[in-house]
Amino acid sequence: MQTVTIPFIKGDGVGPEVTSAMQQVLDAAVAKAYSDKKIDWLEVPAGGSAFEKYGSYMPDQTVEAFKKYGIGIKGPLMTPVGGGIRSLNVYLRQTLDLFVCLRPVRWFKGVESPVKHPENVDMVIFRENTEDIYAGIEWESGSPEAQKFCRFLQDEMGVSKVRFPETSAFGVKPVSKEGSERLIRAAIKYALDHNRPSVTLVHKGNIMKFTEGGFKKWGYELAEREFGDALASGRLVIKDCICDAFLQNALLKPEDYSVVATLNLNGDYISDQLAAQVGGIGIAPGANINYATGRAIFEATHGIAPDIAGKDIVNPCSNILSGVMMLEHLGWNEAADLIYAALEKSFSEGFATADLARFMPNGKSLSTTEFTKHLISIL
Repeated sequence: MQTVTIPFIKGDGVGPEVTSAMQQVLDAAVAKAYSDKKIDWLEVPAGGSAFEKYGSYMPDQTVEAFKKYGIGIKGPLMTPVGGGIRSLNVYLRQTLDLFVCLRPVRWFKGVESPVKHPENVDMVIFRENTEDIYAGIEWESGSPEAQKFCRFLQDEMGVSKVRFPETSAFGVKPVSKEGSERLIRAAIKYALDHNRPSVTLVHKGNIMKFTEGGFKKWGYELAEREFGDALASGRLVIKDCICDAFLQNALLKPEDYSVVATLNLNGDYISDQLAAQVGGIGIAPGANINYATGRAIFEATHGIAPDIAGKDIVNPCSNILSGVMMLEHLGWNEAADLIYAALEKSFSEGFATADLARFMPNGKSLSTTEFTKHLISIL
């Protein structure tokens, strides 16, 4: 029996509900697909419940478990807006150097969408995960640090473009050649391994010429240097698009894009817009991966939704599909394919949680628990 230990974080808000659903569905699929494979689930603490018990939102033991086993999955975790603790998601990505946020976006037959042809959306987003303004280097307006930084800009760097220096908050946007190259390299390798025709570098280099513009420049140089044969043979096309134009094009001609490589903030916007085009973030999976070390943490891409927590109505598909990505990462593709097929069958017959079923012509609304049981019955 091949048993793989998977550390997991239940999460805050609706986290425990979507995590339970994910585990039940994955266990059923693995049992159906194999007689010699099994997941050993290892719960590790994080978020609000961890703070109550351990006095820390992210105890050291949790980070060490992810390091030890090299894999994990998590439900959504609380992050206050405008103050308080910094994002626990960002903390994990940076601490474990999970430099790729991988977000595949595809449409499932039967799911209603705000666009006419959601079936044309079939993209894989490679979002840089450790740099850009998400590095968390910023200083609050009026703080001594902000004032000191402002004086440095003015006195040492000759900057005169800060419109209101006395009340400005400041943030720093680091974008490195190494960080850009490893992200783009991973995107290109993925495209070649999965027979995808193109990689698009999405950036705002027309305005931020040395950060976002550097990302574009380094990407083309890397492609020519390391993947010249694939470019010359036509197996792969490298192109680029300014971010605001991409957001429009993704609606008007999504079929033009396959694999997308972009920086941290752009990737956040892009992946959520694309998720909306195929039915919403409730069916959008995500993974954080270091392709050099092999470490990976899979996660629900939505928030904790405290207003519906405990009501048995949350859509668990984001976490289930993130679990499917985890199965694929393990090479357990047969189990992953079973879950894809079960979801397709359920949605095409109109069975879904209320957020999706209410828009389906033949929608049959199920609770979280009922939907989970329904998927397992299909499996």
